Amino acid sequence: MSGTVSTVNMANSSASSSIKAGDMAANKFSDTNIAYALLRLCFGANIMLHGLSRILNGRAPFLAYLQHYFEHAHLIPAGMLPVFGAVLPWAETIVGLLVLLGLASRFAFIAGALVMLVLVIGTNLAQDWAVAGLQLIYCFIYYYLLAHLEQNAISADGLFG
Repeated sequence: MSGTVSTVNMANSSASSSIKAGDMAANKFSDTNIAYALLRLCFGANIMLHGLSRILNGRAPFLAYLQHYFEHAHLIPAGMLPVFGAVLPWAETIVGLLVLLGLASRFAFIAGALVMLVLVIGTNLAQDWAVAGLQLIYCFIYYYLLAHLEQNAISADGLFG
C-alpha cells in the first residue's frame, strides 16, 4: 500500500510540475509581454537606424548638419561638435541594437536615456522647442521599458537569462 501512495504522489507531483512549466511558457507569451517586445523591437530599430544612417552617410554631412543646427547655441563650444558628431551615431547604433535584441536591456535603457539627456540639453540650448518636446517621447519610452523590465521575457535576456 505504501508503494501505491508513493506512485500516486509522484504522478501528482509530475503533473503539477508540467502544469507549472506550461503556465510559465504561457505567461512568457502573454499579451503584455508580446506588446512590450513589439514596443522594444520598434524602438530599438528606430534608435539603431538613427545611428546607422548617419554612419553610412559619412561624418561630413552629419557634422555640417550639427554645425548649422547649433550655430546660434553659443553655450555649446564649436569644438565639441566634431567629437559629438563622431560619438553619437555609434552610441545610437549600439544602444539601438541592444534594445532591438533585448540584450543587456537594463544597461541599454539607462545608456539610451543618458544619450537622450545630452540630446535634450543640446536641443534646448539650440531653442528648438518642437524637437525638444518630441524628444520627451523617447525619454518616456526609455523610462517605460526600464520600469517594466519584468515584461522583457521575449528577448535575448529572457532567452539566456
